[in-house]
Amino acid sequence: MTVVAFVNVITRYVVQYSLAFTEEIVVSLFVWLTLLGSAIAFREGSHLAFTYLVDRAPPGARRLALWLSAALSVALFVLLIYYGLLQIRSERLLGTTSEALAIPQWWYTAGIPVFGLLIVVRIVQAAVRAARRPGA
Repeated sequence: MTVVAFVNVITRYVVQYSLAFTEEIVVSLFVWLTLLGSAIAFREGSHLAFTYLVDRAPPGARRLALWLSAALSVALFVLLIYYGLLQIRSERLLGTTSEALAIPQWWYTAGIPVFGLLIVVRIVQAAVRAARRPGA
């Protein structure tokens, strides 16, 4: 993604010509990589968390907070998957293609429900792993 953007910048300044397709690729890859990075962060437990109150709560409240957080996170990404699928359906019905490459637009959008599902799996895995830890 960085290489594609870099090549576009160089060609724009050297030959005064911008490669239009690079914007499509970079924007789509940025969305895909952001979602993939979120899935990895959930797997690794590396999302930013404010645990001051939860760490000082009794075990029952900690367990409730863990599962409530997981349920709300899953609900958010299930909504993302749902609306991503609606968007894909709309793009397929309308036959929308990308401007520069004329690729079906739904190819770009397909990453949203796919990576959204991966994130849901990782959230559930992280919640189960956290619940099994002593003191959770």
